[in-house]
Amino acid sequence: MVKYAQNELFSITDFTKQIGSVVNNIKTHSLEKIGILKNNKLEAVVISTDEYERLKALEETMELAEHSEIYHMIHERKDTPLTEYISEDDMAAKFGIDKSQL
Repeated sequence: MVKYAQNELFSITDFTKQIGSVVNNIKTHSLEKIGILKNNKLEAVVISTDEYERLKALEETMELAEHSEIYHMIHERKDTPLTEYISEDDMAAKFGIDKSQL
């Protein structure tokens, strides 16, 4: 869980009253993030556009890495011969499936 300093938490009322200065503090990196509270519960986080773009790029990189890993796993398995063939009847029996009821 992300930790917030006391000066990074604002009630929604205080945030709306001070939005200009709060956004400026985020923009100038005086504050890394702002947590907005509603009924003492964290509802939203404000970050700079630079930080948002960095996080989006990181997310895209992670997705590409995951896709690449899946791609390589499929290609490795594709060239692996099956060592044992299980028939449809054997599979149904193994899992207690009555094929006539399908």
